[in-house]
Amino acid sequence: MDHAVVSREEWLAARKALLAKERAMTHALDALRAERRQLPWVRIEKPYVFEEPAGECTLGDLFRGRSQLAIYNFMLTPGSEHVCRGCSFIADHIDAARQHFEQADLSFAAVSRVPPRRIEEVKARMGWTFPWVSSQGSDFNYDFGVSFTEEDLAAGRAIYNYGTVIQKSRDMFGTSIFVKDGEGAIFHAYSTFHRGNELLMGAFNWLDLAPKGRNESAGTMSWLRLHDEY
Repeated sequence: MDHAVVSREEWLAARKALLAKERAMTHALDALRAERRQLPWVRIEKPYVFEEPAGECTLGDLFRGRSQLAIYNFMLTPGSEHVCRGCSFIADHIDAARQHFEQADLSFAAVSRVPPRRIEEVKARMGWTFPWVSSQGSDFNYDFGVSFTEEDLAAGRAIYNYGTVIQKSRDMFGTSIFVKDGEGAIFHAYSTFHRGNELLMGAFNWLDLAPKGRNESAGTMSWLRLHDEY
C-alpha cells in the first residue's frame, strides 16, 4: 500500500486533529440516540402468531419475560435455497451480543417467512443458537415493510426503507424494536432498514479502523461470504 510516512510528531498532530472530529461525532451520535429513544410508540393490535419447532408462539411470547424485544427480519424466501450473506454477517454477531443485552432487559428473535424446518437447517449449518421463528401464514413481514406480494411488486407499491421502491425481491431485511408494558400491551418503538443495520455489524467497526477499511474494491461487501465458505 502506498501511503504517506511522516515523523512521530507529525503523526501525533494529525491524530489529534482527527480526534477532535471523532469526539464531535461521538457527541452528535449521543444526541441522535437520545432522540431515537424519545420516538412515539404505536400500539400493536393485531395478534401475530409465529411457528417454532415446539409449536406456535405469539409476539408477546418472544419477549421471554423481558420488557423489550428486538426482531431481525432475516432474508429467507420460500422456495429458494439462497441464504443471504448480509443477513448471515449480522447473525454471526448476535449470539455473542445477546448474552449481554439480555441482561439489560432486551430479548431477541429472528423472523423469516420459510417453514421452521428450513430455519433449523440454516441454524444447524451456521452454528447459531438465537431464537428464530417462522412468520409463514402471518402478515408480520408485510406489515413491517420487509416482504412484498407479487401484486405490489408489479404495481410499484413495494415500498422499503420509507421510500425506496423494490422491483424484484419478495423479501428484504430490517430490525424492529418492541416494548411490552406491565399490563401486557405491546408497542412498536422503532424500525431501521438497509444501511441502518450497519449498527449491528461489529466486524465493520474493526475494519473501519484499518487503512484498507472495508476492502470493497470489487463492490459493496464483495469479499463477504457465509462464514463456512471462506
